[in-house]
Amino acid sequence: MKLTANNYYSHETDWQYMSVSLFKDFEKCEARALAKLKEDWQPVSSPVPLLVGNYVHSYFESAKSHQDFIEANKKELMTRPTKTNPNGHLRAEFKGANSMIQTLQADDMFNYFYAPGDKEVIVTGEIDGYLWKGKIDSLVLDKGYFCDLKTVDDIHKGHWNTYEHRYVPFIQDREYDLQMAVYRELIKQTFGKKCQPLIFAISKQTPPDKMAIDFNGVDDDYQMQADLDKVKELQPHFWKVMTGEEEPVHCGKCDYCRETKMLSGFIHASEIEV
Repeated sequence: MKLTANNYYSHETDWQYMSVSLFKDFEKCEARALAKLKEDWQPVSSPVPLLVGNYVHSYFESAKSHQDFIEANKKELMTRPTKTNPNGHLRAEFKGANSMIQTLQADDMFNYFYAPGDKEVIVTGEIDGYLWKGKIDSLVLDKGYFCDLKTVDDIHKGHWNTYEHRYVPFIQDREYDLQMAVYRELIKQTFGKKCQPLIFAISKQTPPDKMAIDFNGVDDDYQMQADLDKVKELQPHFWKVMTGEEEPVHCGKCDYCRETKMLSGFIHASEIEV
């Protein structure tokens, strides 16, 4: 299936192309990811945090994209109508998103690197024989770099990593290094050019914090290769889960697992996982 702006996020294309978001879903809980993909189950968590990110992204894509986003999500963006305000007003979270937009707009470095690029560029390719798709926020192909815009609650907040038993930055916690490695590979396959990844992070604090992040360190190429190796190692099983050849593993802790869990026996008090 040819990917377009209209079908990129559809479940039909997700069955044909792996993406970073789908890959990370399977990493967290295979059973949950499969249930979402088959549309057998949907999370009940608030969509507002995701909408805030999309609100900011759409503004820097184009004026039309931003207006289309507002029209499509007006119910979620506005408070309920009242007698004194029959149209409602913009929710506080999106007033904060406007502040994030203004903070980035006023920054010369952000405008220099992010503004010139082609926005929401679809890239595709194969990683170890499996089809992948990606969408680049801002691609500046002639200068050999691409930008990804990230909205975060707090840039400097530590996130507990249960495997390493320490707090890590949001980049590592959300596997954005893996995302950049995949995007770099897909850009190379699509356009025949190796591009340097850049991330612009903007926080949801008042006032917003911001940071420009590169991957130019001496170990970054090694880390990105390690990320691609991780993809190659895990993706065959994920695809077999999707095709029904192998059973999905339940993490036992996520919202889907809690909702569908059936008790099958006792566990000793000393064996409870944290």
